Amino acid sequence: MAVADILFTGGRVFTGTGEPLTGVSVAVIGARIAAVVPDTSQGELVGPETRVVDLDGALLSPGFQDAHIHPVGGGMELLQCDLSEAEDAADAVERVLRYAEANPDEPWILGGGWSMDHFPGGSPVRGLLDAVVPDRPVMLLSRDHHSTWANTAAIRLAGLDAATPDPVDGRIEREADGMPAGTFHEGAGDLFAGVRPPHDGELAYRGLLAAQERLIALGITGWQDAAVGAISIIADPLDAYLRAIREGSLEVHVTGAQWWERDGGLEQVEHMVARRDAMDALVPATRLSLGSTKIMVDGVAENQTAAMLTPYKDAEGHATHNCGLSFIDPALVSAAVTALDAAGMQVHFHALGDRAVREALDAVEAARAANGPSDGRHHLAHLQVIDETEVPRFVTADAVANMQALWATHEAQLDELTLPFLRDGAEARQYPFGDLARAGVRLAAGSDWPVSSADPIAAIHIAVNRTYPGSAHEPLGGAHQRLDLVTAMTAYTAGSAYVNHRDHDTGHIREGHLANLVVLAPDPFSVPPADIHLAAVESTWIEGRLVYDRSAAMERDFA
Repeated sequence: MAVADILFTGGRVFTGTGEPLTGVSVAVIGARIAAVVPDTSQGELVGPETRVVDLDGALLSPGFQDAHIHPVGGGMELLQCDLSEAEDAADAVERVLRYAEANPDEPWILGGGWSMDHFPGGSPVRGLLDAVVPDRPVMLLSRDHHSTWANTAAIRLAGLDAATPDPVDGRIEREADGMPAGTFHEGAGDLFAGVRPPHDGELAYRGLLAAQERLIALGITGWQDAAVGAISIIADPLDAYLRAIREGSLEVHVTGAQWWERDGGLEQVEHMVARRDAMDALVPATRLSLGSTKIMVDGVAENQTAAMLTPYKDAEGHATHNCGLSFIDPALVSAAVTALDAAGMQVHFHALGDRAVREALDAVEAARAANGPSDGRHHLAHLQVIDETEVPRFVTADAVANMQALWATHEAQLDELTLPFLRDGAEARQYPFGDLARAGVRLAAGSDWPVSSADPIAAIHIAVNRTYPGSAHEPLGGAHQRLDLVTAMTAYTAGSAYVNHRDHDTGHIREGHLANLVVLAPDPFSVPPADIHLAAVESTWIEGRLVYDRSAAMERDFA
């Protein structure tokens, strides 16, 4: 065997499946893993030029892959009016004021990251913004990107008033006389599309690079971008990706999920297939592919637009007539998925409520019935509420459960804005990942960043514990919904690689795979479950290159 360029030794090795290996070393030659050998054999791999990486008890793992993320939008928000770190409503308003004062020449104040649980009913009002920015339009996306907060200047510029009807796919919060109060849920945010300034391509590119730097530092070496296409609120990231490929600055591999316009029809299939094929001819698939389609089945539970099988309750606990929104007619969803599957496209569903999950699985089953088995690797993301009867259907439909595990815990937004308004007993069906795992459902994992933290370790901690660090709550949904650490780690590595059609060369530590690796200390398998969150990324490697080093980053921070 040839001498290694890099040899990792001195720690356990998680290969992407099963318990970590002990007493082995991993050799890298060029961009690929050359061998996993017993420590007793490592000497023959070491030459005078070999870089020996002493793990010193840390864990070597495949690089994490995020199966549902919005990096360009998230990066842009970092560079705009960023409210993601605000501690409460007053802090959010103060941050808007500081940003406006620091950017007096910007005609609009744009950005986002505000938390619904910081405002009564989850809906901030225009007057809070008017008090600090009365003379320029302000439009800020909520942290989950399902609601828009606007001031009076923006509302008037868009021509919105008490007579403006709610769109079919959204809702306007209103004052007593019907005037928009300042929060616009789901498709109501598109009412600003005619006046909102177009997205800045240069800002999108800088946002991509800022996001990539942050995500690589979290051990993420590839992702599925869940919104590639022409939508008005989130910038289409495609031009930024193409520029990064041209300039050699895109270091990760990206699968792009093309956005399905929910007011369009089956004509979109032909367009998406052509776009996929054109991209395959233009850029290396190892950097970017467009073989997935994102279908938004429903909304979110906090603003009562997630599609449920039973009605939401009102503030007094009485059942309403609202069961949430199915953004696309289920018959059209089934026809679209059947056509996309036949064309070799993957479908990536946003399915949050139990009715949305049912409609998505119905569509996958319709495709299977029409087309037979395929390698589409269709996956349902979010999965907040799943009826027990749907769990085995994931297996029979060959559908992947794409978890955002960071959300699977008691916290203010869930406990104050969601659970009180769901049917009795709904808490037991929140993010039932344990049920899915026991049923043999294939799992992948993602963050939905910037909706929430992109940190895989933070999400894995909650997947295993079902509580956040230091929480006094019981595990959400019961202890039986917890995952073991091997299952959670597999979802974030091999599971997401499978969804991204990159399991042939990533997601595993095995001979011939790309050396996309992450070093974690302390080894999360060596600490009690309650301490998993203490694991940190010591280094990230992409195709055999060191792309993040924690010690070097800390030296820069303190310089």
